[in-house]
Amino acid sequence: MDAQLKALAEPRRRKILELVRDQELPAGEIARRFAVTRPAISQHLTVLREAGLLIERREGTKRLYRADPAGLLGLKRFVDRFWMTGLERLKLEAETEAARGERKDQA
Repeated sequence: MDAQLKALAEPRRRKILELVRDQELPAGEIARRFAVTRPAISQHLTVLREAGLLIERREGTKRLYRADPAGLLGLKRFVDRFWMTGLERLKLEAETEAARGERKDQA
């Protein structure tokens, strides 16, 4: 999970993931969408791939990239624990408040 968090800390990498979330794109097409050098985008792609967030496929001389949802599972599970804990607390508060209201109604 640390590698994924480090990779996602860079805004361009998050944008790259958004670009390839629903479609496979060649490295050149990804690079054209940024105002940085092609080698810089190549480095970002490498970091994302090594973090398990991108899948690279070769087609002839092209390198095609798409997001790998499995690479985000560990991070999702981590965040979900906070979300579920918050929901559980909210549910407990609501149940406690409802019980107080019922006691007042019975009194």
